[in-house]
Amino acid sequence: MKRTIIITGGAGFIGSHVVRLFVNKYPEYKIINLDKLTYAGNLANLKDVEGKPNYKFVKLDICDFEGVYKLMQDEHVDGVIHLAAESHVDRSIKDPFTFAQTNVMGTLSLLQAAKLYWEALPEKWEGKRFYHISTDEVYGALELTHPQGIEPPFSTKASSGKHHLAYGDKFFTEDLKYLPHSPYSAAKAASDHFVRAFHDTYGLPTVVTNCSNNYGPYQFPEKLIPLFINNIRHKKPLPVYGKGENVRDWLYVEDHARAIDLIFHEGKVAETYNIGGFNEWKNIDLIKVLINTVDCLLGRAEGEDLSLITYVTDRAGHDMRYAIDSTKLQKELGWEPSLQFEEGIEKTVRWYLDNQEWMDNVTSGDYQKYYEEMYQRR
Repeated sequence: MKRTIIITGGAGFIGSHVVRLFVNKYPEYKIINLDKLTYAGNLANLKDVEGKPNYKFVKLDICDFEGVYKLMQDEHVDGVIHLAAESHVDRSIKDPFTFAQTNVMGTLSLLQAAKLYWEALPEKWEGKRFYHISTDEVYGALELTHPQGIEPPFSTKASSGKHHLAYGDKFFTEDLKYLPHSPYSAAKAASDHFVRAFHDTYGLPTVVTNCSNNYGPYQFPEKLIPLFINNIRHKKPLPVYGKGENVRDWLYVEDHARAIDLIFHEGKVAETYNIGGFNEWKNIDLIKVLINTVDCLLGRAEGEDLSLITYVTDRAGHDMRYAIDSTKLQKELGWEPSLQFEEGIEKTVRWYLDNQEWMDNVTSGDYQKYYEEMYQRR
């Protein structure tokens, strides 16, 4: 194989899309999907590639330094794309220790394993890359200064449709200082610092990206979009934090995977790139779009399920607005989102409605039992 790349968290939502892209696009690469298979890891997400000759799954905890180090040696790994992380803010508020362990110590384990293996090779860092995927939440929060939305100071073809608004004058840029507000974002911020420190201290060839909210197929249904699609389908309440005024920037997951591919191959060592959809939505407006889309595809009356909206007590420390400026990535590497949001949402809703068996297996936990039994038989 031309290259051997470990993709951590490859059985998760974003990770499975990255694994699929790399396995199909680069048959000359060996792609190792390293995943602990926690509740959010589901190998059913990758059934279409599990038989490919350049794909290998390894069940392993990224915190297991010895195991990770041995894997890198045995497989002659020259690239790491690190997505494995605990990522749900509500869970981090209830259990910050797990988030610190996985997101910080797990990242440190991977960094040290890569550093020890690569620096001992004759070519050392040549042809090597450690790519760390982070979040826009490390930057903290932006003010909501324009409740009705304004035209942003940048543009992209994918956002040239109906919805192309910003809800403030400021945006997250790569040089903005970190100001995390939740245990999740604090743990991700710490992991980002370790990645940069390993470059500055040891010369490890690293790159970091911070991405906005992703949506699309195979997302674990504790997250807003798949949860609400499923609830609308079954006419269950739609719990909305506060008044639903919080704003997020949304990106279709396959566009994120394309950006990861591009940055892994062409991004500059030691650089940071922000990846965003140029696509801000208030939560309540997004939820109404989901309701209308689901109702339309199910043949229900327009707005029939608006009554399912239920306002609940706001999340502790709930950031008001996230908004990514991806201008650097656009100008330096030529990336931009490929889908308008309305198109991406319809594709996403159709996928969840057409894959109710997948949703049922995930919500019941049956997917975990199946794969646990499969690996016990091996």
